[in-house]
Amino acid sequence: MAEMERGEALERIAAALERLAPPPPPPTDWCAAPAYVWDGETARAVPVLDAVPLAQLHGIAAQKTALRGNCERLAQGAAAHDVLLWGARGMGKSALVRAAVADVQASNPQALALVQIAPGALPTFPALVAELAQQSCAFLLFIDDLGFGADGRAEMLALRSLLDGGVAPRPSHIRLAVTANRRSIVEREDTSGAIHERDERDDALALADRFGLTLGFHPADKDTYLAILAGYTAPLGLSFDAEEAMAFAIQRGNRSGRTALQFATELAGRAGLTLS
Repeated sequence: MAEMERGEALERIAAALERLAPPPPPPTDWCAAPAYVWDGETARAVPVLDAVPLAQLHGIAAQKTALRGNCERLAQGAAAHDVLLWGARGMGKSALVRAAVADVQASNPQALALVQIAPGALPTFPALVAELAQQSCAFLLFIDDLGFGADGRAEMLALRSLLDGGVAPRPSHIRLAVTANRRSIVEREDTSGAIHERDERDDALALADRFGLTLGFHPADKDTYLAILAGYTAPLGLSFDAEEAMAFAIQRGNRSGRTALQFATELAGRAGLTLS
């Protein structure tokens, strides 16, 4: 009798706890927001995608056309490539990914979403793809600044297998955009001497070969740097001194789109304006 009463009491307690517990979260509506951040377990919706207008990105005209077209095809349900954006730092690789997606979304809302994969979340890539496979819209999975150091090699090998080496096919409405600063990922001339260096180069080339679209970004010359700067300042009605702009770049150690944006921010701040 006592055991029966004890069992009934435990059932009542369990029922009470179940009523108090919050209900499980509803399935993520992956097509409701323009972008998401995937941390390996959950997705955080980004209601406004941080992207400069595509027209304000200068010095990378060919790259803009290629990536914008690929994103448009993906959004329309046509065949599209995985994309590797490689090369000089600060020349707009990640900015172009966001701008191209936003530009497509402007004319075709909820047809394409950008999903940024947080650092360390690459092992959960198959689970993410399985979930996105059930959605109606298209997805560009974004891996920014892929590492190639001692810790990054394992990540690189895992990504290589996921791109083209698994037994389960990846749905055609899910494609990747990956940025990397290392030039060696696409260089095919073997100038290294150590065996492990050659192995790393071979691994990088094997990864690069799996991207159907490869876009290179190179350091800006003086004219390109000033043109990029003008692209930021002209919409605000701001002028600038070319010598001061070059001196600013020298202080930063490079001429790049990022440096141009920083100098434009300085000029806008002096004028009491903000960069849109």
